[in-house]
Amino acid sequence: MEKIKIGIKTDYITFSNLMKYAGVLQTGGQAIELIEAGLVTLNQKPITEKRKKVYPGDIVVIKGQYEIIVETEE
Repeated sequence: MEKIKIGIKTDYITFSNLMKYAGVLQTGGQAIELIEAGLVTLNQKPITEKRKKVYPGDIVVIKGQYEIIVETEE
């Protein structure tokens, strides 16, 4: 599984924006498809919300291929 660390300067980032920022997906529509297929977890729990907020300290896993760790960027 590829691990990706992403730093954010805001309080949170939406799931679809995080995926685009990490370079994992090209569009928000692709993110919605993955959520609807049940292929995404946030802190080991399935994501069901299309506009889920992701905070520093959260870990997102996509299709068992990517583990994205969100951190606070100074």
